[in-house]
Amino acid sequence: MEDSEALGFEHMGLDPRLLQAVTDMGWSRPTLIQEKAIPLALEGKDLLARARTGSGKTAAYAIPMLQLLLHRKATGPVVEQAVRGLVLVPTKELARQAQSMIQQLATYCARDVRVANVSAAEDSASQRAMLMEKPDVVVGTPSRILSHLQQDSLKLRDSLELLVVDEADLLFSFGFEEELKSLLCHLPRIYQAFLMSATFNEDVQALKELVLHNPVTLKLQESQLPGPDQLQQFQVVCETEEDKFLLLYALLKLSLIRGKSLLFVNTLERSYRLRLFLEQFSIPTCVLNGELPLRSRASDPEAGVARGIDFHHVSAVLNFDLPPTPEAYIHRAGRTARANNPGIVLTFVLPTEQSHLGKIEELLSGENRGPVLLPYQFRMEEIEGFRYRCRDAMRSVTKQAIREARLKEIKEELLHSEKLKTYFEDNPRDLQLLRHDLPLHPAVVKPHLGHVPDYLVPPALRGLVRPHKKRKKLSSCRKAKRAKSQNPLRSFKHKGKKFRPTAKPS
Repeated sequence: MEDSEALGFEHMGLDPRLLQAVTDMGWSRPTLIQEKAIPLALEGKDLLARARTGSGKTAAYAIPMLQLLLHRKATGPVVEQAVRGLVLVPTKELARQAQSMIQQLATYCARDVRVANVSAAEDSASQRAMLMEKPDVVVGTPSRILSHLQQDSLKLRDSLELLVVDEADLLFSFGFEEELKSLLCHLPRIYQAFLMSATFNEDVQALKELVLHNPVTLKLQESQLPGPDQLQQFQVVCETEEDKFLLLYALLKLSLIRGKSLLFVNTLERSYRLRLFLEQFSIPTCVLNGELPLRSRASDPEAGVARGIDFHHVSAVLNFDLPPTPEAYIHRAGRTARANNPGIVLTFVLPTEQSHLGKIEELLSGENRGPVLLPYQFRMEEIEGFRYRCRDAMRSVTKQAIREARLKEIKEELLHSEKLKTYFEDNPRDLQLLRHDLPLHPAVVKPHLGHVPDYLVPPALRGLVRPHKKRKKLSSCRKAKRAKSQNPLRSFKHKGKKFRPTAKPS
């Protein structure tokens, strides 16, 4: 369809309050998935829609959901307030995002349409109170929705009109198959349903059979990721594991990649190894994973994972480890270049992984058959001078250091857990034992590795590295003066006389 023939929001028959909210959000025209899905949804059709991450899928179902609810309240018979819309997502983070998007679109009709998020397991009491008020739309993970249905704090059999399954390709892989099947037994026989997914896999086909009735399938003729003008995708072959660490150090420390970056690895142990390695060079890093320390939460599948989090303003995605599947690559790459912002994806590849990389390229290229992952032009010999530093840092990151880093985070979570607050109040000795346990030392950080000596920087890159400011060494006399000036009991003069206050006994 040509641009001149594209259907605008103003031509979709939307409520003026929704159009005003869309204008406030700066959307001058719908994305492809919104343009195709919204009119079909407003006709009452079930939808199975595939569109890439960051293409506007959330608004593609949120706008027709709000329109249908508003139209029903304005023109239909007066009926009891009830939950009419249900949005299922695989993670708590996605639930918050969906709730936020729906609330933004409902800014000018907030009195008429209320939205509740019930994805957080620790807020059960407050969620029951919210559900007693019967919001129009409920957002949550399958396990939390099922829990409320089983407790009768949520009833949908006589009221539900619209079901949305967002990120459908992740639901089964996150372990929600049984909960979803049980949940569907609590729904009415007739309702409208949308399945939104970044990919079509066997899990999505299984969900289609369970949820949809004679759906319209939207398999949009667009790349599953943004085009090269917005998203640049590169691959770099590293001969050894050590070369991967060396290259990552150079990219970050020499500012060849700037802004917020997401680094993906394939195991939890690798994520801590990488974090401790980068901390050796004073590169701020944190680990994001779904591992939770408490036994009561260990089986909680809503634990946040990077694939389900919508990070804002991510400049680059670095696949330090090659993604295990082509679909995993798409989900990782989809964390950058969102909402028309530019982004870069750089994938590190070992020689033994070349055939697996080819499968990823095959999925990405589709019918074009052109190369998608371009070779990253980098001369490893230019950073050979940094190798001894990397080896030094890698030696510090031992298995014991990784174990202690994980234990330290678990200990911090235990100490600050709201769920354990009451337990510690009843068992103060356990809290004291935890606080005064032996100190953990994840890895010894060597300060000299935090700066890059000029003589090691390749000549072409010297303008990019921030100069290291050396701290001047103080003489013993100046040290004494500084200590004196910082002394809270320092002497002072008043009317030409020198006084020195004395410390009062406490």
